[in-house]
Amino acid sequence: MSEPIVLVDKRDGIATVTLNRPESLNALSRALVAQISHAFETLQEDREVDVAILTGAGRAFCAGVDLKELSQGASTVDDPAADADASSDSMLDVISRFDRPVIGAINGVSITGGFELALMCDILIASTQARFADTHARVGIAPGWGLSQKLSRLIGIGRAKEVSFTGNFIDADQAERWGLVNRVVQPEALISTCEQLARDMQSCEPNTLRRYKRMIDEGYAMDFADAMEMESRASREHMRGVTAEAVAARREAIQKRGRSQVERGA
Repeated sequence: MSEPIVLVDKRDGIATVTLNRPESLNALSRALVAQISHAFETLQEDREVDVAILTGAGRAFCAGVDLKELSQGASTVDDPAADADASSDSMLDVISRFDRPVIGAINGVSITGGFELALMCDILIASTQARFADTHARVGIAPGWGLSQKLSRLIGIGRAKEVSFTGNFIDADQAERWGLVNRVVQPEALISTCEQLARDMQSCEPNTLRRYKRMIDEGYAMDFADAMEMESRASREHMRGVTAEAVAARREAIQKRGRSQVERGA
């Protein structure tokens, strides 16, 4: 019996989702896109999961749309949900709806549709072996999962045009310098670094963390004045449910965590 093409490992509130087509560099076949969507739909309903980590098996994070399948007439590009049900939401919609942090553990190449998949994550941690490329224009297809809009907002419009108009790779160090990834670590430290980051996130009050993620994402799509107004409304709504006792308890937990970090660093 063959292994599943998406592996989900849940431990201590952290779900690690692994694309598992290493022989195809985790290329996005219709089946793989459907399984990624299914995995995040399932995790959204699992209240025991606090943070998700998304990574790839083997030497690639994701080599993009499965061009072999596409050349044979499959419609992964036209139907991002890659599902027989035409009413299905796209993979972008499903991952965007996941209301807890998603950490992208970029272990290797991340190309075109795989690049877009990486940009669906909230935070990117890259292995030194990670490389990014946008080959949409070279292949003759147009991005549909946000790359043309997200990349310029992250690294600047000139750099984004250079990446997308050439199809050239940028390596992990350059990605870090440009602000595409949060940090670069050795391959053997990639997952453990992401897990520690996830544990740090777990120290936050979970309902506030989910609301904060929504505030940042919604505000990012607005102009500044509208975003400030949205934050003010969301803050007032949230604070109506916060008690002095709850703040005191969280303050004590924060102080205890701070003392523990100081002791570890001593």
